[in-house]
Amino acid sequence: MSVTIYLPKDAAALALGADEVAAELTRLARAAGRDLNLVRTGSRGLFWLEPMVEVATPGGRIAYGPVEASDVEGLVAAGLFEGGAHPLRLGAPAAIPFLARQTRLTFARTGIVDPASVEDYRAHGGWAGLERALELGPEGIVEEVVQSGLRGRGGAGFPTGVKWRTVAAAKALQKYIVCNADEGDSGTYADRMIMEGDPFVLIEGMVIAGIAVGASRGYVYLRSEYPHAAAAFALALDEARRAGLLGARIGGSAHDFDIELRMGAGAYVCGEETALLDSIEGKRGQVRAKPPLPAHQGLFGRPTVINNVISLASVPFILAEGAGAYRDFGMGRSRGTMPIQLAGNIRFGGLYETAFGVTLGELVDEIGGGTASGRPVRAVQVGGPLGAYFPRALFDTPFDYEAFAAAGGLIGHGGVVVFDDTVDLRAQARFAMEFCAIESCGKCTPCRIGSTRGVEVIDRIGAGDPKQITLLRDLCETMKFGSLCALGGFAPYPVLSALDHFPEDFGAGATGSAAAAE
Repeated sequence: MSVTIYLPKDAAALALGADEVAAELTRLARAAGRDLNLVRTGSRGLFWLEPMVEVATPGGRIAYGPVEASDVEGLVAAGLFEGGAHPLRLGAPAAIPFLARQTRLTFARTGIVDPASVEDYRAHGGWAGLERALELGPEGIVEEVVQSGLRGRGGAGFPTGVKWRTVAAAKALQKYIVCNADEGDSGTYADRMIMEGDPFVLIEGMVIAGIAVGASRGYVYLRSEYPHAAAAFALALDEARRAGLLGARIGGSAHDFDIELRMGAGAYVCGEETALLDSIEGKRGQVRAKPPLPAHQGLFGRPTVINNVISLASVPFILAEGAGAYRDFGMGRSRGTMPIQLAGNIRFGGLYETAFGVTLGELVDEIGGGTASGRPVRAVQVGGPLGAYFPRALFDTPFDYEAFAAAGGLIGHGGVVVFDDTVDLRAQARFAMEFCAIESCGKCTPCRIGSTRGVEVIDRIGAGDPKQITLLRDLCETMKFGSLCALGGFAPYPVLSALDHFPEDFGAGATGSAAAAE
């Protein structure tokens, strides 16, 4: 008698022992004379429950977790293969509160499908966006993306459709689609999860983008510390080519498009689009002055669309369901959903995809369950190592590009890192400046020199010289407005927010508060 079990093989699950669980499941199924079909999926993103084992039953999948290798024998004895009762039994995955409250559009298949199977992807709604895109044609595709309100999910929040329209209008014999998968922000893992758990959605999004703007070649730029994502995506590329969904005459159409995976060394600055382009071209990754914009002169001097993984992975849903179906979610100018990554000192860490508009307090207290340590939440950093620190007084801020900007912060890639009341915000501010100094490409003075001086000034503050706070604020303003890219331009965000909201950590007291008010 056969049994189908689903077990993640994404990096997080592997780190928590998923391969050892797989080995035990295989051994015990063989011992019981059961024909085991073990499907290795991506993770659903409930990391406190990983490794999460799911068994197929006549009533649907039943989940168990977190499962260690030592638990498997007891699970099998309790009737795991039939979905039997056990203290680790979670029931139907979709009914788990953390998942039940989500609106999964981009991550609808992650943790469900076999990431290496073109047909499994198709059986769960995949390729429908590409089929409609071929019907609409280039102009129709671009208009659909414009009308959806999709904005870049990599940090800047620039309208994706505007970028596509610009490249589509450019005259050139060769154009490119570049996917920025250089996921280097603290607390972020959404790109990795897509590439490991649902790589075909990214491939489909890139193919649609290529058809829309007249590009025949795409590149995915991934940092080297994601070997599992690289292996999963490379396999998916091969499978897509075999299925006729990459290469010449895609899906029997007149359009050609292929994708190449490029690995970067992990320099943070290569997350900036022009430094990324230099890296793909085999140069040292340094920021290019703009103009010209990459949409006009990008990769190898040709018109280029550069989008983040999540931006491109959102496109298949938009094309399959229509711009209105996507635009109906969200608030203000922030339309659709955002995969928010809860990390740091948090009880329920994981990926939470929801429409824009949920408040920071809801994310941290209700969905995330507060701190893992049980101590009070003191600060939350949103948007990576260069994002602002939010105190509890700002927990009513809705997750929205404009709302966060108004509060002196940024959404960035959607990472939310939680700190309890033991955190030293002066040390965190110093880290931001030190990080910038280490990761700077060195091309512009405000970033290269400003960050180095920033570390020194914060050290003088720590040594008991509060007068240096005024100097630090002036330095931050110079870096914000004088740097060529967001590395130097955003490094002041964590520093200024720490000064504004936690002056006591700088020994500033009323001095810091008064400076903040000015």
